[in-house]
Amino acid sequence: MPIEIAPRIDVDPGIRSGKPVIRGTRVPVDLVIGKLAGGMKPEELSTEYEITVEDVQAALSYAASVLATEEVRVVG
Repeated sequence: MPIEIAPRIDVDPGIRSGKPVIRGTRVPVDLVIGKLAGGMKPEELSTEYEITVEDVQAALSYAASVLATEEVRVVG
């Protein structure tokens, strides 16, 4: 049973081992972010993975919210 963890983003232990995915798909958020980082345009992602540009934006928003709560400690 999928659980919504952010708008358009779900987790389900039975899909991609519980990794966050675009709702209603098996497209992981980290794949979307990685493709954008590699230079792919949102419109290209939309066509390639059959998701919407709004789904791409939701993945970015989710990633930003996760990073906003991450704490980095410098040791050395």
